Amino acid sequence: MNESAILQPVVVLLAWTMVMWVWMYATRLPAMTKAGLAPNDARQIGVLDERLPAQIQWKAHNYNHLHEQPTVFYAVCLVLAMVGWGDGFNAWLAWAYVGLRVLHSLVQATVNAVAVRFALFALSSLVLLALVFHAAIWAFDIHF
Repeated sequence: MNESAILQPVVVLLAWTMVMWVWMYATRLPAMTKAGLAPNDARQIGVLDERLPAQIQWKAHNYNHLHEQPTVFYAVCLVLAMVGWGDGFNAWLAWAYVGLRVLHSLVQATVNAVAVRFALFALSSLVLLALVFHAAIWAFDIHF
């Protein structure tokens, strides 16, 4: 592997985010029509959560989640790739993070089992913490 191997899981998570975007609109727009909602009805916070079935909104909530913690993932992966630490174990960690986030999406968008979602989120957070730790080792020239 080369130091940019870590960019492959970055691109996969970016693509997965777009999959969730398509899934969200493919289900949300017909549900809005069925519920008699106009686009401007969404101006008020909570209207869609109140008027659309929960199963429809789960996809939207997950799409939003993919714009929260993964932003740290993108940043740390870019740092590790730029400094030549984006291969080997760090690339493996990045793939683990992406796999856990995809599973998290599938659980939230389908059955929304909160305990399972939390376990997947917690595991992905630990993986992300390891990536950030590795970036900190490089940035602060830490030797063990």
